[in-house]
Amino acid sequence: MLSEPIPFRLRIRQTDKISRGRGQPAIAGAHLFRSLAIGSERVLRGRRSVWGRAVYVIGLRLDPKHKKHQSDDDFLIVITDHDPHTALADYGRRWGIETLFTALKTRGFCLESTHFTDRERLSKLLALLALAFVWAMKAGIWRHGQKPIRIIEAHGRRARSLFRYGFDLLRRFFIDPLSFSGSLFQPIQLLSCT
Repeated sequence: MLSEPIPFRLRIRQTDKISRGRGQPAIAGAHLFRSLAIGSERVLRGRRSVWGRAVYVIGLRLDPKHKKHQSDDDFLIVITDHDPHTALADYGRRWGIETLFTALKTRGFCLESTHFTDRERLSKLLALLALAFVWAMKAGIWRHGQKPIRIIEAHGRRARSLFRYGFDLLRRFFIDPLSFSGSLFQPIQLLSCT
């Protein structure tokens, strides 16, 4: 039985070669998008050949002020086999998923340490962790409103994630709830709105 392929959005390096098709010269992605202004994007017309596959190619020139390292790419180049006009926005949403996976794993709840194999138990644990994730995010957002997370100037991002900010606050609350008496922080109220 044939199944439909899953649409993808995949970032490639700016040095990866792109051509108009078989037998055509291949050019580095950075060269194709070199005329873009910072923050602007372009969808190349028609499908192009990347790694021997016909795909749509979308490029965005990144702001060099936000580069962590000198060797970081100047462009975000995404390839897709479906709807190129939404590809960059779709690709950008993946960070929410990455944040959740990071929180569920070693930087948060250590889900992999449970070694659960029973589907029902794992399903219940995931539901509980989803609530805990939302609770930590709400606590982080609340705390950020009270005392904003410092911005690291080198790359313009926060020193800590909102999840981690809230997770650490909740952990301190459950270790020593008496130290929060008289505090504006009310974690049960945060959870009741979830």
